[in-house]
Amino acid sequence: MAELRVKSEIAGAVWKIEVAVGDRVAEDDPLLILEAMKMEIPLLAPRPGVVKAILVAEGDRLAEGDIAVVLD
Repeated sequence: MAELRVKSEIAGAVWKIEVAVGDRVAEDDPLLILEAMKMEIPLLAPRPGVVKAILVAEGDRLAEGDIAVVLD
């Protein structure tokens, strides 16, 4: 499978990272949790894969469309 860059669908702060590099994920598994407008919003894996890179840290602010995680 080709590499997939998972982007944030909303602007918010990274509240919690749910995966580590090397983890195998299934479609719709939570990769991280964003906090926006006092709500917790999961960023879900769009397909199965292996976490190749995590480009954010807890507390980072993301804009809509920022790449957060890379899946292989």
